[in-house]
Amino acid sequence: MQVPINYLAVLVAAIANCIIATVWYAALFGKTWQKLTGITDMKPAPMNVALVFIGSLVLSFVLDHSIIFGNAYFHMAGVGGGLMGGFFGWLGYIAPVTLSTKSFEKKPCGLWLLDNAFWLIALLVMGVILSSWT
Repeated sequence: MQVPINYLAVLVAAIANCIIATVWYAALFGKTWQKLTGITDMKPAPMNVALVFIGSLVLSFVLDHSIIFGNAYFHMAGVGGGLMGGFFGWLGYIAPVTLSTKSFEKKPCGLWLLDNAFWLIALLVMGVILSSWT
């Protein structure tokens, strides 16, 4: 099966994910996230910030491809297809893996909820971008 990939859409969706993460964890819920994780020192070196951003962008790029392949396999397109792809990607991959991880790490349930709300929103936005630009 040949899956056409719009690399501009992939790049835009990856950047959107990074923007959503920055707003979510810095502007909206930074203090809550710090409290739930126990991290108190949030003064990273500029090089660390750059590496985290580049790493997040690359991983978002990879995640975008899984959404594209899922949408192609299930013949989903448009906003509705993007929302479905994003939701089921979250439900099938992100939610169970992070719940298992947070449980074994004995992290608070609120941290799982905070992280998963971010991932659900991010995947829905990425799904809509990717399936609308196909």
